[in-house]
Amino acid sequence: MRTKSFAFLFAIGCFLSLRSDGQQANIFEKDYIKASLLKVANWQMQHSNKKPLNDWTNGALYTGIFAAYQTTKSQLLLDSMMAMGNRYNWRPGRRFDHADDYAITQTYIDLYRIKKDKAMLQPSLDSLDKMKSQPGNEVKKHGIIWWWCDALFMAPPTMAKLAKTLKDPSWLVLSDTFFRQTYRLLYSQEFHLFARDASYLIDANGNGKREANGKKVFWSRGNGWVIGGLVKLLQEMPKHYEGRDFYLNLYKEMANSLLALQQTDGLWRTSLLDPAAFPGGEGSGTGFNCYALAWGVNQKILDKQIFLPAVQKAWVGLNSLVLEDGTVGWVQPIGGDPRRNFNANSWEAYGAGAYLLAGSEVIKLKR
Repeated sequence: MRTKSFAFLFAIGCFLSLRSDGQQANIFEKDYIKASLLKVANWQMQHSNKKPLNDWTNGALYTGIFAAYQTTKSQLLLDSMMAMGNRYNWRPGRRFDHADDYAITQTYIDLYRIKKDKAMLQPSLDSLDKMKSQPGNEVKKHGIIWWWCDALFMAPPTMAKLAKTLKDPSWLVLSDTFFRQTYRLLYSQEFHLFARDASYLIDANGNGKREANGKKVFWSRGNGWVIGGLVKLLQEMPKHYEGRDFYLNLYKEMANSLLALQQTDGLWRTSLLDPAAFPGGEGSGTGFNCYALAWGVNQKILDKQIFLPAVQKAWVGLNSLVLEDGTVGWVQPIGGDPRRNFNANSWEAYGAGAYLLAGSEVIKLKR
């Protein structure tokens, strides 16, 4: 077994990609990763998805662009993020109680930490303050505010960043309250995965939506949103925070579950429990999973011997989806369930964001 593991690691470590000058480069080399991050970021910023730049799809992208900036120190990336924020006057989305509309605020806070201009935070604070005191449409319609699993990437890291930046723990306490409501509703103690929303739960009589093989529906990108959000949340959460162990244990449970569901090509399928019905890997779910698992290895939270090969396979598989011009392909379009409606040329802003997050952690791996 040890021989096979060594052979696999060697094969992955020596994986080569053709550079633009015709020479071969190791995709785990730092220079290669930095160049790839810049290529993907630049392509995506030049190709609009026709949505506002403070929309959730672009909010996920800009979390990746900021990570790429931290990795490459590219002034172009920093200037582009500042231009985006100024263009929208540092406003989040229009709905004060919808998690999606605060995804972009993560980047506003990251930039505020560099520039120290309170005007970069105030519009988000004004909107979030309403959430503390006013019942909104989400609770009225669904009973809880974060009723779908994607919300756990969009809002909790934002609130944890505010708590740390403003030295105001009330934001973290509020996030904790909302997060645990979502956890109790959507988390499967059997599979250690999240249903996308309550419409994918199976009732006491065994009735509900199932895949073709009879298994429950667990969406790859949905769970990628959650575990990616957990990483960003844990990065901001104080080490002594009373509830930290809950999030750390949840992260480990999901990591082990996703490890077992990774396919031989290093990618995850859109439906985690019915991969045979969804042939071909999916870029956004794989990107978020690669990011989250690589972070766990780098932080020595996950066993390196077990998880490093999985991260390396994921990075190899993820790069196989990137086109020569920097497009991250094979990304499932916007939706709330597993589908087959994408191909090598299918891209979305969040797919590039997931790739950039993944690369920003893979580059830190000690092999």
